Amino acid sequence: MTGRIHRLPSLNGLRVFEVASRHLNFRLAAEELGVTQGAVAQQIRQLETELGLKLFERLPRTLAPTEAGRSYVASVRRAFELISDATEELRPAPLHLTISVTPSFASRWLIPRLPDFTAALPGIDLRIVATDRLSDFRTDAVDLAVRLGRPPFGAGLSAELLYEQRIIAVGSPLLLEKLGDPADPGTFARYPLLHDGHDFWPAFLGAVFPAAAPKSAQNIRFNQTALALDAAIAGQGLALTSRFLVDDDIARGRLVPLFGAELPIEAGFYILSPRRPRHPEPVAAVRGWLTEAAGMG
Repeated sequence: MTGRIHRLPSLNGLRVFEVASRHLNFRLAAEELGVTQGAVAQQIRQLETELGLKLFERLPRTLAPTEAGRSYVASVRRAFELISDATEELRPAPLHLTISVTPSFASRWLIPRLPDFTAALPGIDLRIVATDRLSDFRTDAVDLAVRLGRPPFGAGLSAELLYEQRIIAVGSPLLLEKLGDPADPGTFARYPLLHDGHDFWPAFLGAVFPAAAPKSAQNIRFNQTALALDAAIAGQGLALTSRFLVDDDIARGRLVPLFGAELPIEAGFYILSPRRPRHPEPVAAVRGWLTEAAGMG
């Protein structure tokens, strides 16, 4: 066996040969390999000399594999596939972890931060389930959840506050420029109000206009906060939201906080997980990343 291995041709030459066989063009092969066209041609010449046979016919604009070349490249590809498969088996498979979050939390907060997650925890294959339905950690194969609520959340669950719920009103700067200051009761009546499933507008307006809340021009209702915020960014009205869901939009000038008021809500966003999780270490790592990301804004 050792003698057979010693008679192997250059592995680098074989790799160049396989790439050139796919492209049938030295220039394209060189681009894939990140080397010069001359280097590819030289590797092929050296391999042909080492084997004592011609692998390609050089034509004006392309290459034509010889019969020996066609037969040889099939075996070379199988050999590289075996090496690749053996290498993959040496690497630990990524650990799958499932997190259940509300659709608005997923689209407005988690998804924009996924590049940071993959950089911080590359060994965890995160599966995101976006649903308003409460998850059963035993039957739904969920490892973590982020939910809006108030403790206690149930026996056997560990709960950690991620964000307090503080509601603000937001609108597009272009809409504000067009319609005027909504803090003025007379001007406020021009604005459509965008509602979500929480319906915080009556309580919010009662706090902003304690004497008498003005009527809005129109009410548009959505079942998700994220949809109401998309409509607000598009200039279709004013929306209410948790401040942390729109920090990025405010920083980028897509939305403007209004009225200088916040409405505190007793419920908050909590990280939930079983006290005895199936994968304790990665669950702890993801919980740590969530709280760190929340602390960074």
